[in-house]
Order: sequence, then C-alpha cells, then structure tokens
Amino acid sequence: MKDFSQLDLIDPIQKAITAKNYVQPTPIQARAIPPLLEGRDMLGCAQTGTGKTAAFALPVLQRLANEGKPKGRRKVRVLVLSPTRELASQIGVSFAEYGKHLPFRQQTVFGGVSEKPQIRAFNKGVDILVACPGRLLDLHGRGLVDLSHVDYFILDEADRMLDMGFVPDVRRILKALKKDRQNLLFSATMPKSVVKLAKSFLTDPVRVDIAPEKPAVEAIDQNVMFVDKSKKSALLCDLLVDRNVDSTIVFTRTKRRANHLTKKLDKAGFKAAAIHGNKSQNARRRALKSFQNGKVKILVATDVASRGIDVDTVTHVFNYDLPHEPESYVHRIGRTGRAGRTGSAIAFCDDSEGKKLRAIEKTIGEEIDVDKDHRFHRDNIMSAIRNGGGGSGNGRKKNRKSSNRRRSRGKNKKYRRTRN
Repeated sequence: MKDFSQLDLIDPIQKAITAKNYVQPTPIQARAIPPLLEGRDMLGCAQTGTGKTAAFALPVLQRLANEGKPKGRRKVRVLVLSPTRELASQIGVSFAEYGKHLPFRQQTVFGGVSEKPQIRAFNKGVDILVACPGRLLDLHGRGLVDLSHVDYFILDEADRMLDMGFVPDVRRILKALKKDRQNLLFSATMPKSVVKLAKSFLTDPVRVDIAPEKPAVEAIDQNVMFVDKSKKSALLCDLLVDRNVDSTIVFTRTKRRANHLTKKLDKAGFKAAAIHGNKSQNARRRALKSFQNGKVKILVATDVASRGIDVDTVTHVFNYDLPHEPESYVHRIGRTGRAGRTGSAIAFCDDSEGKKLRAIEKTIGEEIDVDKDHRFHRDNIMSAIRNGGGGSGNGRKKNRKSSNRRRSRGKNKKYRRTRN
C-alpha cells in the first residue's frame, strides 16, 4: 500500500495525519486498519515503534465518527487499557492528535497523580478513555466511571500486562463491559498466556503478525560481562567513562535497587535519575524530561520503562540485573539502536543469574558474546554458566530460609535467657 489515501479514511482524520506528515502506512497500519474499519475483532502482534497506536486509533475514531454523537450526556465508548503511565500518556496524546478535527472528548487516567481533574472530566462527559488498570478500577469501584456503554475495547501491550500481574484486573474490567462490542488485543510477543487471554474475549478475530524488518537483537551490538554481584556498580562506573557513554538506560530488577544504584552513581559524580512504579507521576515526568533534554545522561529504571519510552538518542542499555522474563530483555535493549542509529547493549551476569542468561539466549536464538575487557571479569562464573551450571535463581528463597533459621535461633536464645 503506497499511501493513506487508499485506506478510505474520512477527511477530518486525513487532515490530522497529513499534519503529522504521515504519507505511507506502516505494515501494521496497512494490514490492521481495513478489517478494523469493518468492525472485526483483532489479535495483533507487532513490536513497539511500528505505528501500532495509529493502527487501532484511526479506525476506531472513524467508526465513532460514523456513529455520530449520541443524545444526552457523553458516555465512555472507547476504552484503551495500557500497562504503564508513560505508554498511556503517549496513547492519549495520539488520540487527541488524530481526532483533533472530530468532536470527541478524550481523557487519560492513571495513578500517581491527583484524581480530581480526572473526576471532573468524567462529570463533564468523556468519549474516549485511555487508562491503567489500577486507577480505573478504583474510580469504577466508587461509581465514578461508567463502563457499561463501551463499544470499542483495546488491550495494548498484553504481554506486558501479564508480566506486571495485571491480568486479574483486566478480567475484572472485562466483566464491567457490555458484551456487544469490538475487541482489539495488541502485543509485542505472543506467548501462550497471551493467546489464552485473547481467546477469552475476542470473537473470530483477524490475526495480524508483523515481524520487524530488522530484529532488535540484530540491530544492536550485544555483550555479556561476568562479574561478582558486589562489583557491578564499580564495573558500571568504569564503563560509563571508558565506553564514552553519552545517554544510557540502566535496568534493575527492583525499585529498591534502582534507588540504591542512583545514589551510588550520584556519589561517584554521574548525573542519574531513577524511574519506577514507586515514584510519583510528576517525579517520573521530571526524570524523563531531564533525560530527554540531556540534562541527565543516565536513567536508572525498572521494567516500567522497557516499553513506551521513546528516546532516539540512547546510545547504551545496561542490564545491571537480568530480567525475570527473557522477553523483557528484548524490550529493554530495544530502547537503543533506534531511528537508524547504532546501539550497544551490555548485560551484567553474576553467579546467580545463569538460568536467566540461558533463557534470554534461547529466546533470541543466539549466544551473547562475552566481553572480558574489564578488570572485574570472572572466568569461574563464565565457565560455570557456559557449562550449564550456576545460577540456580533461588537466591531469594534460600535467603528467606536462612533468615527464618536465624530468627528461629534468635527466639531459642531469647527463650533460654528467659528460663535462665
């Protein structure tokens, strides 16, 4: 398909996309928009950065426009669920831009910010709602949001929803919707768990699978460094200087680790900011803005930032901790090597992360090259993991057991002191 004129979009939408300099639809747009305009349910698989939002927003806006404005107070007729605040914000902006010449009201809802403006918007009436599950369920549970008139339901980044444990929330939201509606599910990957979720609410869906023209794992220079866990922060500081790192995202597994590492980097003289789920939305916005404009060179993040944050200037991604889910590795490293630029992804692997590394390599279909060119390289860790040993992944469980034993011994000592 050569241009958008072949998609038979109405003039107000054509005018909006022309203003954004859209000329030729991306593969996901060319294949998804026609069946969605016909009212079909859809199961779509496409990586981030492929134009997925326009693929579902444009046809939904057109169908909404063709229905006309209903009588009486505005009701939520379009619901888009997003796993993260950043992605929800981006989707909300896209709907506003694509629908700027249409008479619809759009609202984006998520936690971490005051609910008062959101409630005021619902009191005035909302046609299109983009939301994260937690805040939406809270408002709905208090009777502040009516979801019984939703005609179009879009579940975006479904695999991320599963990773973050939102599936029970999604199912609760689905129960609040009317049965007669058009359903869309989009996901960057399509594991069995996503397919199972899709079957639970999609009806005879059209399936669209878009393979990236150049897989992220091929477009990015990847390396793994074997290092003791206690030396990871020192290794990172070395690399930030030695590798001439200009703009980087450093991924940790937990919020606590992100905060701790950010403080270490600041103390070592590096400008860093943390972004994770415990940060307020305003704090996350400030951190992201400082990173985007170059005031902060290092963004330390949990997987909340592995999707939905598009900063084309990221030169390096560090997997300070390997992720629990191997698919998350692909999404993390996809933050670099964007817009035709080169990118570098460096993973740190300690002796507890062998299974995680092997799962990642199985997912990407290749063994990641080992980089020994650093003063903290550990041959024994590399040999153990490459030979199939090490990295039980049960460190936290063992720690809990040993902690329980310590507490038990402490109680026994206290008991003996009492008796004596």
